Amino acid sequence: MKAALLDFRGTALAAIFGIAMLTFGGWEALLLMLIFLIASVIATKHGYEEKRELGIYEHERSWENVLANGIVPVICAYLSPTIGIWPMIGSIAAITADKFASELGVLSSTPISLFSLKPVKRGVSGAITPFGTLMSFDGALLIGVAVFVIYGLVDPWKILLVGLAGFAGSLVDSIFGVFEEMGIGTKATTNAICAITGAILGYFLF
Repeated sequence: MKAALLDFRGTALAAIFGIAMLTFGGWEALLLMLIFLIASVIATKHGYEEKRELGIYEHERSWENVLANGIVPVICAYLSPTIGIWPMIGSIAAITADKFASELGVLSSTPISLFSLKPVKRGVSGAITPFGTLMSFDGALLIGVAVFVIYGLVDPWKILLVGLAGFAGSLVDSIFGVFEEMGIGTKATTNAICAITGAILGYFLF
């Protein structure tokens, strides 16, 4: 079974973003992004055979995917001396939630389109499943738990707030996925909007 990998440009950009996260946000920010990356690979590899049969398995991701998912956390890390760390955390929670929803949700029941409210084939943007929705929240909570441990927080309720911010970002991603299916925007722009939503909620929730 082949692992999900980045292409050369994607790997180079990911390395640049990693250095930027370390420079602007410290080792804690870099570790959070590494957790996102590892969790994303695991989620993508899960159910590999079924995804391949459905024609929705992405073995190699490009620099556009790295840019869409990483640019908002990097900007938030750069601005963290002014806006704090929570926008960065919210954006990472959102992209993790979206990854869990899209990669694990396709392995469950037939998705329902948010536009037509009718069943659609698996892998279509702008559609959700109950299991994918649950996994989305779990992905965001994973980041919440990681933040609780890495930053040594004393308020466990912030784990839930991180989960809610990430989950909301993933939901917005699904909503904009409807426009993506209509030819308005791309997967990259939808992912960026997801991260921006998480960042905004991270700023106002904390």
